[in-house]
Amino acid sequence: MTKEHDQQDISLAEQYESYPYPERNPLDEKKRLFIGSPSHLNEIDYWVFGGHRKTSDTFRVLIAGCGTGDAAIMVAQQMARQNRPGEVICLDRANAVLNIVKERAKVRELTNICFVQGSIFDLPKLDLGKFDYIDCCGVLHHLPDPEQALLILKDALAVGGGIGLMVYAPHGRTGVYMLQDALAHLAPITDKPAQRLDVVKRVMRHLPQTAWLRGNNNFGDHLTGGDAGLYDLLLNPRDRAYTVDALWDLIDHTGFQISCFVEPARYDPKYLIADPKMRDKMEQMDARTQAVIAEGLAGNMATHVVYIRRAEDNLSFVDPASLDSIPFMREKPGDILASEILPSNLLPFAFGTLNVMFPLPAQARGFLGLIDGKRSLGEIIEVVKARGVPEKKIMPLWLETFDKLRSLNQLFVRVAK
Repeated sequence: MTKEHDQQDISLAEQYESYPYPERNPLDEKKRLFIGSPSHLNEIDYWVFGGHRKTSDTFRVLIAGCGTGDAAIMVAQQMARQNRPGEVICLDRANAVLNIVKERAKVRELTNICFVQGSIFDLPKLDLGKFDYIDCCGVLHHLPDPEQALLILKDALAVGGGIGLMVYAPHGRTGVYMLQDALAHLAPITDKPAQRLDVVKRVMRHLPQTAWLRGNNNFGDHLTGGDAGLYDLLLNPRDRAYTVDALWDLIDHTGFQISCFVEPARYDPKYLIADPKMRDKMEQMDARTQAVIAEGLAGNMATHVVYIRRAEDNLSFVDPASLDSIPFMREKPGDILASEILPSNLLPFAFGTLNVMFPLPAQARGFLGLIDGKRSLGEIIEVVKARGVPEKKIMPLWLETFDKLRSLNQLFVRVAK
C-alpha cells in the first residue's frame, strides 16, 4: 500500500470513529424502520433466489461494512417478524458505528444480530463461515482495492447465494467531486476531522450560487444528515464513482453475474424517450448498452444498486404464469399501489428526482387488490374470472401487469411456503 493510501486509510478510520455515518439516534427505533435497497428481504427472496427459497431455511446474512446499521436492522427485523431462522452478522472496523448498531438492535430487542469488528480484507482470517446473502452497501467505493474486496466476498458466499451492492454513480453526483477537489487543498486529510469539518461548514455557508452542487437535489440525506452526512459527502478521503460500464466490468472481472439493477425499469431507456423510432432502435440493443444509455439520458443516478450472483450459480425465476405460484408485494400493499394508478391507467413512479409514467392494463387494479402474499395465482384468477373478465384475457393481462410492476421492483412471485 502506498503512503497516500496509508494516509487515506488513517483518515477514513478517524472519520467513522468521529462521525459515524449515517447519523442515527437509537431511540428513533421506537417509531420508525428504515426501508431501502439493497437487502430488503422480499427483494432478496426474488432477485437472489428467484422466489424458490423456503422461508423455513436457515438464513445467514453478512453486512460487510455495516455503518450505523440501516441494512442490518432492516433485514434482522424483517427476519424476526417472519420468524425466519438465521443470523445477521455486522462487520465494520469502526467501533463507534458498531456501538450504534448494538444500541439500535437493543431498542428493538433483536436477538438475531452478531457484531464483529474488522474489515472486508480481514474476512479470510475471521472464520465466520459461509453466507447465503451479503450486503455491501456504500463500501466498495471507499476501499483501496474494490476488486480484491469483491473476490473476498465471493469466497464467503454459500453456493447459490448472492450479494446486494450499492456504489456511487458519477452523473447524479455532479458538483460533489468539484468541491472535494477544492476541499482537498483547504482541508487536507492530514488535518484532524474536527478541523476539516469546520472548514467545510465555512465553505458551505459562502458557497457561490454557480456551484453545481447547489443545483443538485440528490443529496437531501447528506446535506440534512448532520455533521456525519456533510463530512461523508464532501470530505471522505477515498471516494470514487462507477458508471454502469465501470460497475459492469467490475462485476464481470470478479466472476459474478447481474441478477438485476434496482429498479430494472430505471435502466430501460424506452421509458425516457417517447420517440417511437428511437424506442425501436434502443430495443434492438443489449441490456448493458440500454443501461448505459439510460444512465446518460437520465443524468440523476447518484447511486447504482445491483444484485449479483456467482456466474457459475445458475438462477431461474419462478414462472409468473404458474397457477401454484404466490404473488407478493415488495413492501407497499397491493391495494395501496392500486389506489395510486390514475384513471388513465398510468402509474406515476419516481426514480429519485425523475418522475415517470408507466402504462398498466386496466385490470391491474383488480389483480393488485387481491395480492396478499398468501393467495396463489390460480386463486386470484378465479376471483377475477368471477368478476366477469373473459378467461382467455386474464393470463395475458396478468403477465403484462406482473412484467411492468416487476420492472419497478414492486411485485414478485414465489413458490408456496
